[in-house]
Amino acid sequence: MSERALIGWDIGGAHVKACLMRGGRVHDLAQWPCTLWLGLSHLQAVLQAAWQRWPALDGANHAVTMSGEMADLFADREDGVRRISAQLATDLRPRDAAALQVFAGEAGWCTPGHAAALWPHIASANWLATARHAAAGLGEGVLVDIGSTTTDLIALAGGQVLGASRSDAQRLASGELVYHGVVRTPLCALGPRIAWRGQLHNVMNEWFATSADVYRLTGELDPAHDQQAAADQGLKNQAGSQARLARMIGLDAREGSAAEWLGFAQAWRARQVAELAGQLQRVLARLPATAPGWPGQVVSAGCGDFLLPDVLAQAWAALPGAATAPRPRLQRYVDALVPIAADSPEQAARLARWAQVCAPSVAVAALWQQERG
Repeated sequence: MSERALIGWDIGGAHVKACLMRGGRVHDLAQWPCTLWLGLSHLQAVLQAAWQRWPALDGANHAVTMSGEMADLFADREDGVRRISAQLATDLRPRDAAALQVFAGEAGWCTPGHAAALWPHIASANWLATARHAAAGLGEGVLVDIGSTTTDLIALAGGQVLGASRSDAQRLASGELVYHGVVRTPLCALGPRIAWRGQLHNVMNEWFATSADVYRLTGELDPAHDQQAAADQGLKNQAGSQARLARMIGLDAREGSAAEWLGFAQAWRARQVAELAGQLQRVLARLPATAPGWPGQVVSAGCGDFLLPDVLAQAWAALPGAATAPRPRLQRYVDALVPIAADSPEQAARLARWAQVCAPSVAVAALWQQERG
């Protein structure tokens, strides 16, 4: 194809997500695991894999957002923004300075050479890219992106992102950022005690198991999105997950049945749903309940979007006056906002699922095209 490709990049601390777009339509998406905290060489390896997948990178335009600057590889976030941006400028080999642009939120866009000067606007702004894209396309609602590591809860109104929180610290304080995800969250973060055979047990505060073990047993985690090593570096199957869950309360997997371990996983799932519901309730409670259509719709994104129906139901039930208000409709980010180019229904379904998971990379590409293209 003669039309120049546009690649949206979301450089995270554990994954790199990328979206190949042409003519405003998504043609391909990918997510690579990237243990960035172990060195920039891991990012380089991912970028090499991207070159192999997409020869169209040669001469493409690039729109970048990131959260990987938080990795403890870097002295501070400014150092992370500067070094990640410089690495991308080296390895993506843009044809000119304008072909590689870093998303800086309200400060606009910049080249990698100017990223350090705008680092407070660039750092961990991937959520803002998704939120601005959703706000422009939907007007009102709440965007809920449940990922592998974190969850974003973002209110939208009048085509704008509501609230003044922008940094991670501000968003952690407001409840709009929750460090809970469906792959990497250590289970000991879900509570100090949990029931086993009707008796509460203290939880071992060790990295024995993660949320991925829970959702492998419940069958809800897509294996394609299960890209991180298990806590014990062991097998990512039913037996491995049972063994890791058992360790959380000082047991071995052989001391319970498969049905009991499934029930145990469901108890952990309920803990995570309750935590996310409580945070969503905080965000919903700040919205003006008298606004037309409040809150209208809740838009899902992320590899953990399967949790959202239960999270919303629990949050909504706890809101004063919700019983007499119309319940928000649920829709997927991709269905509402993402045009897909596909040659078959099967390819369209695959791209749609990855667009859900890679929403910030889709959004940053779409914003680049709308604002600069």
